Amino acid sequence: MFSRRELLAMSAAGAAMVSSGAQGATFGNPDEPPQGAINTKNASSLSDPGPQNPALAKQFPSAQTPPATDVGGLPMNWASFNNAPRRIQNGGWARQVTVVDFAISKEISGVNMRLSAGGIRELHWHQAAEWAIMTYGGCRITVLDVQGRPYVADLKAGDLWYFPPGAPHSLQGLGPDGCEFVICFDDGHANEFNTLLVTDWLAHTPPEVLSKNFGVPAETFGKIPLHNLWIFQGTVPGDLAADRAAVARHAEAPPYPFVYSLGSSAPLKESAAGSIRIADSSNFKVATTVAAALVTMPPGAVREMHWHPNADEWQYYISGQARMTVFDTGPNARTTDFSAGDIGYVPRNLGHYVENVGDTDVQFVGVFRAPRYEEVSLSNWLAHTPPRLVAQHLNIDEKLIAQWPDTSPGVMPKT
Repeated sequence: MFSRRELLAMSAAGAAMVSSGAQGATFGNPDEPPQGAINTKNASSLSDPGPQNPALAKQFPSAQTPPATDVGGLPMNWASFNNAPRRIQNGGWARQVTVVDFAISKEISGVNMRLSAGGIRELHWHQAAEWAIMTYGGCRITVLDVQGRPYVADLKAGDLWYFPPGAPHSLQGLGPDGCEFVICFDDGHANEFNTLLVTDWLAHTPPEVLSKNFGVPAETFGKIPLHNLWIFQGTVPGDLAADRAAVARHAEAPPYPFVYSLGSSAPLKESAAGSIRIADSSNFKVATTVAAALVTMPPGAVREMHWHPNADEWQYYISGQARMTVFDTGPNARTTDFSAGDIGYVPRNLGHYVENVGDTDVQFVGVFRAPRYEEVSLSNWLAHTPPRLVAQHLNIDEKLIAQWPDTSPGVMPKT
């Protein structure tokens, strides 16, 4: 049994604990114990007297001083082609980020490649599907589908191509300065440096078998390369129509093109706050395993809070300076900074937003291992939930809830 004095003392102590907790658990600073620089009372709490790499730290301000709303320890969701080693050959180069380098990226691996004018990525095929977006210059692609129907096309910046698994193809830079592009494979383990190459196969096939297979003397193959070419310098491609005529040879045309002009397509959503363009199997028929969204945002704009229910999102930042926060159960929340050439990753169903924190447009492409693009907008969900129910959750006036966007705007302007 407790005396009245003891009970009063215990009540006072409990009230003090509640009061102390409330100081940390405030709007914009919800964590207990409180996190973030906003909670520090002396300078030593923020200082870092140890070894420094200022150039690197400057690129990641959200890691140096995270928002007070960040909590927990989500896996690293940042990688970059900027620090990936380039494999350079006469004719071009490539660098890659796979799940070996980027543990969270289990569904997609990425390759950044440059081909000079006339530079050739030799004839080859993959065990995974290949999706790509052109970021510079012009490229000629060739591909053969499983029905033996050939396809040849020229692409420019903003265009896509898609090759199903096993479809043999080639890539070649056009004049005047070749091309650069980013490839995504629908398998995080897929490796650009370990592909099925035509030169390797022929070099490791007995000459008498080659003779029987192609119906010509074995001596025909006496000068084939004994080591693969991978990327090599060739001549600049000639007239596109001539190449198309040359490959026809009694073959039909494929029913759907292997390329799509995403950059010049009609936006799914567009306003003064930015635009979102979509390419999936609904408009890019051949792309049965990969969908994509090209997002452009002016300074200060925010890619609205949302999530994707059908696939992880692999992001490539084409231009600008961005900041993204990802939310998971726990709660866990992590804010990360991105620049041109960087890669972001968001597991399926995790809430996130992207904010333009620079003074130029941000453009990035989100790639999904799925046949169609799917998105759930937080504001759209709450705007289509009974207002009284939402108000009881968030302590917000129903009249203010009625002002929330109810059309999934995609991008919201700077306020």
